[in-house]
Amino acid sequence: MTLGEERRMTLGEGRRMTLGVIADDFTGATDVASMLVRAGMRTVQVIGVPESGTAIDADAVVIALKTRTVPAADAVRESLAALRWLQAAGMRQCYFKYCSTFDSTPAGNIGPVTEALMEALGADFTVACPAFPENGRTVFRGHLFVADELLSDSGMRHHPLTPMTNANLVRVLQAQSRRRVGLLRFDVVARGEAAVLARIDALRADGIGIAIADAVDNDDLRTLATTCADLPLLTAGSGLALGLPAVYAQRGWLTPDARAAELDPAGGGAAVIAGSCSLATNAQVQRWQQAGRPAFAIDPRALARGEPVAAQALAWAQSLSQPHGAGVPLLVYATSAAEELKAVQTELGAMQAGALVERCLASIAGGLVEHGVRRLVVAGGETSGAVVQVLGVTRLRIGPAICPGVPWTQAEGRPSGSPLHLALKSGNFGGPDFFDEALQMSAQQ
Repeated sequence: MTLGEERRMTLGEGRRMTLGVIADDFTGATDVASMLVRAGMRTVQVIGVPESGTAIDADAVVIALKTRTVPAADAVRESLAALRWLQAAGMRQCYFKYCSTFDSTPAGNIGPVTEALMEALGADFTVACPAFPENGRTVFRGHLFVADELLSDSGMRHHPLTPMTNANLVRVLQAQSRRRVGLLRFDVVARGEAAVLARIDALRADGIGIAIADAVDNDDLRTLATTCADLPLLTAGSGLALGLPAVYAQRGWLTPDARAAELDPAGGGAAVIAGSCSLATNAQVQRWQQAGRPAFAIDPRALARGEPVAAQALAWAQSLSQPHGAGVPLLVYATSAAEELKAVQTELGAMQAGALVERCLASIAGGLVEHGVRRLVVAGGETSGAVVQVLGVTRLRIGPAICPGVPWTQAEGRPSGSPLHLALKSGNFGGPDFFDEALQMSAQQ
């Protein structure tokens, strides 16, 4: 009997869902789910909106969408469909999860989705707080910092799809929103719950519909979680989720589960798929190569020429499974420096290049799993979305965190056999040794 089957027999069906989360990409979904699980909140992540009537026994359900970079109207439509499912499942509070670097364009999608959810929930006010101090994302006087740099000075200014060139989140969000956007300043948050509640009342009276909330440490996030627990909608990165389980437990909505992060053991081979071109993932790929480990580079230009790159990569991977290389973890990557990325995008077009690489990496991931890989690390939100879709994964059980914001997960609903473990990593997360740390951790589970 698997751990999941044991839980269903022990806990039964019908527990009321406390929190429903709508995430705008797949790695962001596992990021917020990991924050909830580590506080004992039994959490399931689903890929896309479940069918009507689907029963999920969990304290929190995270619906992973792929809406960060689609047209705003499509993002709104998919997010509202997710909300309707969560409402039918009986959630108490809704949480719209976006990236801790506020990834979006001047046209959206954070503002349009937030306003659509507010209207559907009858909410006149909410907060927007992408802060995640454990990963170096803080908000001060409405400006987002990545470690010691303003967002606009960080590597995010070179993002191929959502370049972030303005660190003033009030201005960024106002450009996407019809409702007035205000600021819940750090000095108010530092004075505690009563000051925050009074300031929210004042913002509402002044016609503010959405307030950027400053947060520079976890205590700020806990204060915000406590004071905002009665709002129908929260919008944030994953950091704000840190304080919610304790609030729910105090209200009797949640009984923390010490086994919330346990997964079934996984055997089989291990591999890493890296599609992100972020500074963090570049450093992780370089560290892997410096250690002399096997790595295969994906050339977007070869893909554009119609070369069978996926087949070549899988043949290379199969060669490593011969007796002399049995059990060796491998890396397949499309990561490149900003200058090379820009050159490829200029030549092929940004969207075309990204789509070619995503399809190729997803095809390779599917082939690796077919040939026995059961522990798979995927770097990059868009890449992770493409991979889980090719693998046909519709539900993930959230396991232990590898680093802040990145847990191991287990694909549920697969045919009998060795479990499949997935680590879906936002491109910006993790230190240089993340790949090795993740695979060492999975080997010990």
